[in-house]
Parts: sequence; structure tokens; C-alpha cells
Amino acid sequence: MIALIGLWSHALAAVLYGALALWQLRYWGAGPRSHRLLGAFAATSVWAIFVALLGPTSVAAGVAETGRNFAFLAFMFAIFDEADGDRQPAVKLVYTVLAAVIGLQLTLAGVIPGFEKNPLVHDALAAAAQIIGLTVAAGSLVLVHNLYGQAAPDSRWGIRLPMIALAAMWAYDLHLYTVAYLSRSPVTDLVAMRGAMLAMLVPLFALSTRRNTEWRVQISRAATFQSLSVIGIFAYLLLMMSATRILEVVGGHWVRIGQVAVIFAMTVIATLLVPSGRMRAWTRVMLAKHLFEHRYDYRDEWLRFTRTIGIAGEDQAPLAQRIVKALADIAEAPGGLLLAAEADGRFSVGAEWRWRHAVPRCNGSADLIRALESHAFVIDLESARGGRIRVGDAEIAAPDWLASIEDGWAGIPLLHNDRLVGLVILEHPLVRRPLDWEDFDLFRTVGMQAASYLAEARGQEALADAQRFDEFNRRFAFIMHDVKNLVSQLSLVIRNAERHADKPEFRQDMIATLESSVKKMNDLLARLSRGGSNVEPEPVRAVSVASTIASVAEVKRRVHPVEVQGDRALAALADPGRLAQALMHLLQNAIDASPPQAPVTIRYAARGREAAIEIADTGRGMSAEFIRTRLFQPFASTKESGFGVGAYEAKGLVAAIGGRLDVESREGAGTRFTIFLPLAESAGAVPERKYA
Repeated sequence: MIALIGLWSHALAAVLYGALALWQLRYWGAGPRSHRLLGAFAATSVWAIFVALLGPTSVAAGVAETGRNFAFLAFMFAIFDEADGDRQPAVKLVYTVLAAVIGLQLTLAGVIPGFEKNPLVHDALAAAAQIIGLTVAAGSLVLVHNLYGQAAPDSRWGIRLPMIALAAMWAYDLHLYTVAYLSRSPVTDLVAMRGAMLAMLVPLFALSTRRNTEWRVQISRAATFQSLSVIGIFAYLLLMMSATRILEVVGGHWVRIGQVAVIFAMTVIATLLVPSGRMRAWTRVMLAKHLFEHRYDYRDEWLRFTRTIGIAGEDQAPLAQRIVKALADIAEAPGGLLLAAEADGRFSVGAEWRWRHAVPRCNGSADLIRALESHAFVIDLESARGGRIRVGDAEIAAPDWLASIEDGWAGIPLLHNDRLVGLVILEHPLVRRPLDWEDFDLFRTVGMQAASYLAEARGQEALADAQRFDEFNRRFAFIMHDVKNLVSQLSLVIRNAERHADKPEFRQDMIATLESSVKKMNDLLARLSRGGSNVEPEPVRAVSVASTIASVAEVKRRVHPVEVQGDRALAALADPGRLAQALMHLLQNAIDASPPQAPVTIRYAARGREAAIEIADTGRGMSAEFIRTRLFQPFASTKESGFGVGAYEAKGLVAAIGGRLDVESREGAGTRFTIFLPLAESAGAVPERKYA
């Protein structure tokens, strides 16, 4: 029954793969990849025919199986080679070695039948063939994983089905050869079902030929290292299996001795080498040197560099220290030091990252700084310890402090717009090696990028300082405006004192004016302090408009006529302090613009759902152009002695309490400012006061 299943399943597989080969002829013009896939289908069909007609142990079946494996391997190599070119010789080496193993499998398939009369040799060759079959299946599975893992995201939809089919085919072979090797007996049931399993994979191959034929692979060094690691594990397992079988063939007491010796040797090697950071670093260096075209995986290095630099926060290291770490990670250096270039031609310590040595005193560095800015070269500290630094075709003397750094390896200049921002000193990696052209190019480029980050951070710090000075100057300008008003008020009091000093009413008014001025001066001093604001804000509440206007008008009437008209029961939603200050600015501007005896009028009333407060004068007025473009800009004024901040600050104060400020003016006819505030419930009427 098993033999019958094996016959018809392999016959079915032969027909189906022959049909696939004929179907693939339609894509003959698609390129080498299509040609090799057609050859793989044809080889599989031929192998299935030989198994069905001659049996799975025949020479023809063995030769055809190696042809099938080689054809599918050539198909995968064609996909890989289209994307890789010559960038990953390590993976190409794996393909080459696996092809050689398939060649050895072909040799054994032709040799084994000749030793059927010599059981010992025949069994040894059969075991070797099983191990080689395991090797081919395991290596092919690793390459399938590598190829699919490096496929571009938009290509995986098309490449998924053939990779699944190939993985299933070689996984079945791996299982078959493993069971045969371990059981040491014929596995006729697995061999018979092999044809049925391959027949079930035909739909996957058929659908893959109709999908997207643009299969792109993105070469990844990480995926290559993973594949090489898996191959190393498989190689170790196969080596141990082979050693065990050899010991069994030898026989006797040597079997137990050999097993103990192998286990002891592997334990010693693992104990000594695995924990060693130097050994791991040496392994990476050797692999990169002999298996890859370039030492660095530039994409991964760039992503890691930007990730290290870009991580910020209160719990993160300062930017300068992150720059040193990012450069040290690229070189696998154990530590580094950032020296900041100063304007006086010397270096100062900017940051350290795991720096284990004394910090040098960087005197006499002006020539080195000029050379770095002119030539943008990476310093080889090995040559610097000899007293000279090569700059292009010339040499300059190395500063004593630079030559004294014993474990220094590379000096990376941080250049921004041809100006040296700093110099990063890296220690030697665990595995010492000289700098080469790839180090120079990468470090120079990364150094310029790091310098731009550092220059941007310094620019942000300078901008923040400038903003703080600007805020102080702005606050000081507002205070000078208020001081000018106080000086004008006190000057008028002094002039009036010459004529009215003997009047008790005047003396009382003068004392009140002086007390108010002292209070305002104390407020101004508080506003000059760091973080001080113009007015201590209060919550917006119902405010008596008449009361607020009365307090402001009472102060200004002492220096200029002020008339007040309005509904004394009017109430508005406002902060009384900021409203009073806004009125003070607008009233003082009106007084400054008015003739000496021309009164300034304040009117207030309800307009719809708003309270309106007008401050009107009959002064020189303003042009429409000035109102539109300059009135509410700081430091713009039509008065020769004005600071140009009164209207600007008044508008900001009114907006802060939820109101708005309008202005109407004509040149030669005067100006009227109107404050609009939301109406509120009555805050209580204010009694009318008489002013002499």
C-alpha cells in the first residue's frame, strides 16, 4: 500500500511540475530569475519521474534530487543577486558553500550503490548522505528566511508564496533525513508521502507566477548576521552528529572517552570565549573585514546616531554627552571626551562619557584649530603621539596635550559652517586597529552632523538669553513711561506750590499726590524684579465703572482738567487693577496731547450688552495711517518726548480682562478711545463727588 501511494503521488507530482514548467515558458522574457524557476520545476518533475519508475534509492533519483535542490538554490540566488550586487559576500559565500555541499551530495548518490556488498562502508556512506541531506535542507531553510526577511515590504506580497513553498519542501526534507539518521532504519512512509507533499505545494508556486514579478530585496546586515548565526548552530549540531557516528563506528572504550573529551572541550571554549567582550568585538571585526564589503552598516549606524542624539528629557544626559556617546557607539569605543573650541584659540572640556583618564590641559591649540577648520580632517592619535599630525600632504606639530593621551584613537572635528565647534576624542576600541578610509569618511560626516546639533542648541540658548533681555527691556520701557508720567505730575505740584503753598486744601492735596507717587514708585520697583508683571492679576468680577474712573480721574485732575460724565450705577465684568491701569495710560496720553487748559472728557454708559468708556481730547489727533500701522505697536509715538508704549499696553490690558479697545481720531480735531467691557449686575452706585 505504501509503495502504491509512493508511486502515484510521485507520478502526480511529475505531471504537475511538468505543467508548471510549461506554464513558466510564458515568462521566458522576464529574465534569469524566470529561467531558473523554470529549470527548478523541470528538475523536480524529472526527479519525481525517476522516483516513481526506478525507486527513491536509485542513482537516477539521487542525482535528480541534487539537481532539484541546486535549481531552486539558483532561483533564490538570482533574486538575491539582483538586489545585492557585491555588497554582501558573506551571504554569497553561504550560497557557494551550500552549492558545494549539493555537489558532494551528488557524488555520494553515485558512489553509494557501488558499496552494497560492503555493509560497513555502505552504512557509513549512507549516514554521511543523511548528514549532507540535513545540511542542504537546514542551509536552504536559513537562506529562505534570509531572503524573505530582507524583502522590501511592497515585495513580500509577491514573494511570500514561493518562499512558503520552498520552506515547506526543505522542512519536510529536514524532518525526513533527521528521522532516518536517528532511527537508523528505512523511512519508507515518509519517502512515499514526499511526492504527495510536493504535489500540494504546486498551487503555491502556480499562484506566485501570477503575482507581482517585481521582487525587491533590501540588504540588511542584521539579517545576514542572524542567518550566519543560525548556520553556525546547524553546523555545530551536524558536527556533533558526525562525531557521534564516527565514534560508534570506531567502537570500544574510545566512545565514552571521546564523548567526555568533546563535552569538556566545548565547555571550556564556551566558558572562556562567550563572556569575553574583547572576543565578541574581535569576532565582529573579523566578520566585517572578511565577509562584508563595508565595515559599517550605514543605515543602522545613522538610525542609532539620530536616536541617541534625539532622545531628550529631564532624566536624559546633556546634548554634548549624548554626542560623545553616539560617536563612541559607532566606533565601539569604550569612552570619549568632547573638547569645546573657545574664541581665544584653546579647548575647554565640554562633556565626558566613560572617560577613564585625566582630562588634558588644552593649551596652545590655536594652530590645530585653524588646521581643522581649513582641512576638516580626522586626527589619527597614533601618529599624534609621535609628535606630528598629517594634514593632507603636509604635517603640523601635535600639541603636547594631544600627544599625551595614551589610549586615544581618533579625534573627530565638529565643524559647522567651516567653524570648529568642538573636538571629540575617542578611546581605542577593545580590538585595536588602525584608522582606515572608511573611518575617516564616516567620522567626518557624522562630526559635521553632530556639530549642527550642537550649534543649534547653542543658538537656542543664545536666543533664550536674548528673549530674557528683551523682556527686561520691554518691562523697563513700560516703567520708564510710568516714571515720565510721575515726573510730570510731581513737576506740576512743585510749580503750583510756589503759588498755593499757604492754602490748607493745596497742602492736603499735595500730600495725597506724594503718597500716591511713592506707592506707584514702589510698584514700579517690584515690576523691575525678575518675573514681575505690570499688574498683579485678579479674577474678573463685577466692578463699579464709576468708582474705577473716579480713582483715576482724581489723580489726574491735580495736573490737568478732567471731566467725568456717566451712569454712576453702571457695572462691568473686569479686573479693577488692570482696568485702572489701562485708563491711566489712555488718560495720560489724552492729557499729553491736549492744550494746557483744554479739559479731557471721560464718558461712560451702557451700549447694548456692553459697558462703553470713552476718553476724549481735543488735541492734535492722529492720521489714519498712523492708527492702522503704528498706534498699537510698541515704541511708536507722535509726541517728541513719548515712549510709545501707553496705547500698546492699554490695549493688552483691556484684552486681558475680556474687553476691546477702539479709537477714532482726526488730525487737528482730537482723539477718542473707547473701552468696551461686558455688562455685569450692579456693583453699587457711587456718590457724586464735587471737585473744585
